[in-house]
Amino acid sequence: MNTTDMHIPSNKVRDIERYFHTELAGLYPDSEIKMFVRMLFEALFGWTLTDMLMHRDDTVNQSDLLRFHWAVEDLKQWRPIQHIVGWTEFCGCHIEVDKNTLIPRPETEEIVNWTIEHNSKLKIQNSKSRILDLCTGSGCIAIALAKHLPQSQVTAIDISADALSKARHNAAINNVEIDFRQDDILSALFTLEDSRFDLIISNPPYVMLSEIETMNHNVIDWEPHSALFVPDDDPLRFYRTIARTAEKHLKDSGNVIVEINEQLGLETAELFEEYGFYTEVHRDFRGHDRMLTATKHIE
Repeated sequence: MNTTDMHIPSNKVRDIERYFHTELAGLYPDSEIKMFVRMLFEALFGWTLTDMLMHRDDTVNQSDLLRFHWAVEDLKQWRPIQHIVGWTEFCGCHIEVDKNTLIPRPETEEIVNWTIEHNSKLKIQNSKSRILDLCTGSGCIAIALAKHLPQSQVTAIDISADALSKARHNAAINNVEIDFRQDDILSALFTLEDSRFDLIISNPPYVMLSEIETMNHNVIDWEPHSALFVPDDDPLRFYRTIARTAEKHLKDSGNVIVEINEQLGLETAELFEEYGFYTEVHRDFRGHDRMLTATKHIE
């Protein structure tokens, strides 16, 4: 396949950018297309945005030109750009992702940043502090907390062996130590023995199956449904398990932080209150109910 076949005017950087905008217009917003181009140049050449601006008249070889072409074709099929380049940035961490893990969202990053900023209030600021991340997936939450709160000891659990393999790799490339465990937290046999934690945090599956029609193809066609969806007749099943786990394994001064379905903020809060927690629902940067914090009710 030559340049003409690909409809790319030339192998100059400026023309590659133009090719992306021409081919993807109407499928993605202009700002998102610019982000795709930036991420691909960073992945292929290590270029920053400044590098791209300085080298707009530079050329790339035919092999790299083909990679840009196939990236455009993948994007037309709604393949996530993070899968194309193989990674994303999350709270200053390099997180590799694939079909077995969710791509970290800005809302999750906001929750982790809030946790880091309030670490003193949450009492996770010393070397004895223990953090438990349930449904860890790619490990992004656990890794970011371990990196930014290096004095804490972090345990992370997921049911998927494939996801945990990726999470362990991500921990290694970010130079953090995490105790990863494979387990099904919904199982009646799930146990943490006598472990006690200062913080239990989780971004569990919470999207109701009835919501699938409102979701983008780059999510429903490419990301693991087991990490996304819950049945409409029991949408809080993971939160019930998290609340029970926290009731038993959270220290008296500890806290729970969970990402939630914006439609079920009140119901999620009421569930935790049934287990003896004080709760507060927080809105994300879009104004949606997205995070719930829960503290133990101490008699």
